[in-house]
Amino acid sequence: MRFNHYLVWAFALFLFACQPVAQPAVTIIDNDKTTTLQTDERVPSAILAQAGITLNANDRILSNGLSIQPELPITSYPITIQIRRAVALTLVTPSGQQQIQSSAFTVAEVLAEVPYQLQAKGQVVPSLGSPVENGMTITITSPRVLNISVDGRILQVQSSARTVGEALTEAGIPLLGLDHAIPSENEALPSDGNIKVVRVTESVILAQKSIPFETETVASSEIALDQTQILEPGENGISIQRVRVRYEDGAEVSRVTEEETLVRPPKIRKLAYGTKVEIKTATVNGVQIEYWRAVQMYATSYSPCNIGTSTCGSTTASGKQLQKGMVALRTDLYFALKGQALFIPGYGFATVEDACGGCVGKPWIDLGFTDADYEPWHEVVTVYFLAPAPAYVPPIE
Repeated sequence: MRFNHYLVWAFALFLFACQPVAQPAVTIIDNDKTTTLQTDERVPSAILAQAGITLNANDRILSNGLSIQPELPITSYPITIQIRRAVALTLVTPSGQQQIQSSAFTVAEVLAEVPYQLQAKGQVVPSLGSPVENGMTITITSPRVLNISVDGRILQVQSSARTVGEALTEAGIPLLGLDHAIPSENEALPSDGNIKVVRVTESVILAQKSIPFETETVASSEIALDQTQILEPGENGISIQRVRVRYEDGAEVSRVTEEETLVRPPKIRKLAYGTKVEIKTATVNGVQIEYWRAVQMYATSYSPCNIGTSTCGSTTASGKQLQKGMVALRTDLYFALKGQALFIPGYGFATVEDACGGCVGKPWIDLGFTDADYEPWHEVVTVYFLAPAPAYVPPIE
């Protein structure tokens, strides 16, 4: 029985040894496609050939996540081969643009493959750690020299920033509060490389403002003609203004009144204007006269051909032919005092016969002459209005 037991065991061992040994499985991941292959082969290129998979230029092979050489055998099981296919990329550098194929994982690996020596302060977009994607454009910008005027000095820096704001951040020059840059922080770097930082501050002040009073005039028959009397003195008002003052680099550039509060309203000044006519007598230039008004007036003179135009005209507003002894007053005074008798020292007796459209802005009289006896006048004289006085006595201002 013992002999039969050993005989059965030996026969079972013989049957096991005659069974074929299963080949190890290899997993191949090609982008989104996964292939499983039973093979004793351990050389990646041979394994891919057995699977009918072709590598293109710049494709890379990875085993267990690590890059491997196609002709070197894999020494560990299980075997998983990953194929990273090269993608099309556009590389833009200061020297030009080129199309490349790469199976790199990051932008930094692409530049290492090219190879490209990145300058200090050079900028890469997308960033070096960005994953590579098909159709990606990688842009490399060389640094530029910038002159930044700030706080009364000029700083020279190198930057490959895309905007003024990025360049200022790189240089450690923050824009605080109301500060702004020229060009503005969102603009591209200027072609001349000059950037100015304007430091802006504002302050609010309270300012007192005087409000002038107005004058109200009333006629009084109890006060002598052309005399005035203060009935109520009047008083300036006061307001408080809230003013915002803006400074740029320490210099004031604007003041804006934001609010004004009335503290004290102005009081109207009331004046009484005398209309009481009194007949007076005087001897002027040896001539005794009776007058009801004497006014200081600016005197000029004119004649038919000395009226300030290219043509001559001798007819007055009253229809009379101009001659010495006829004078002109402001148009409204002419209509109120037409025919009024006057005495002007140095000129003599006269009557108001003409209107002077240009005699405005001050008490003004234009003395008439013929061309034969014309005398130029440009002086202030006392004009006497002779008695009797008219029913309506207009003010002369």
